[in-house]
Amino acid sequence: MKRALLSIAGYDPSGGAGVLLDIAVFERLGFAGFGALTAVTAQDPRRVARVFPLPPRAVEEQVGRLAAATAFSGIKVGMIGTAANLQAVARILARNERIPRVVDPVLRSTSGALLLEKSAWPRLLDVLGGKADLITPNLDEAEALTGRPVRSVAAMMLSAERIFARTGFPCLIKGGHLRGRPVDVLFDGRESLTFEHARAAKSVHGTGCYLSSAVLGHLAGGRPLADACRRGIAEVGTAIRAAVPAGEGRWVIRLSRPAGRERPQVRRPC
Repeated sequence: MKRALLSIAGYDPSGGAGVLLDIAVFERLGFAGFGALTAVTAQDPRRVARVFPLPPRAVEEQVGRLAAATAFSGIKVGMIGTAANLQAVARILARNERIPRVVDPVLRSTSGALLLEKSAWPRLLDVLGGKADLITPNLDEAEALTGRPVRSVAAMMLSAERIFARTGFPCLIKGGHLRGRPVDVLFDGRESLTFEHARAAKSVHGTGCYLSSAVLGHLAGGRPLADACRRGIAEVGTAIRAAVPAGEGRWVIRLSRPAGRERPQVRRPC
């Protein structure tokens, strides 16, 4: 029987992000994928029109029923939606400390819709502190979580260290919107690692969801953290190159090809 991974995230009806994409990535990596919804969105790959959060009881009962029948090998958290759901997710993660847990702190959509109510932003790190094994913010999310600008590799390193200091778990900051060559930064609690990769010539929906799900899959498969991040980053690059047009300059990931083997360069800063 396949080992199982669980995504706790929103439902994107276009399939380009959220639970549907997470499950597809899990299955691509050889796991059985399951999903528990925190919210339903009315959207297409280009923009989010409305968000309809589920109550925290619904989130916890979905996970409870699944966990009663399935032994999960890892949990990924994406869109949370509300402050009440943040508390519910924290309780779920606390009950699953023996398996890898990856948090993608989705705060706002590319089109500007709130995917976690703003009152919960300042509390996210403290509520989830000690209850995950990795957090994967982008530049804007790292700025929102730390209250400081994050627009250079040096600032990314400092921000990742600050997030670790507040939460006790590693931080991978995604630098796809940096000027120049994109660099992702991982602080694992001891050192910072940088992962350089080619800039995508496309605006692709769902890359953050893909990355956090892929990293979780590799952690659940026994890979060390840095190697899991490196492999996840490379696989996102392959998925971006295979993305298909979704209109108005946006692209969407469709998982119809085998995972690629490209590996980004890893550097240990002096």
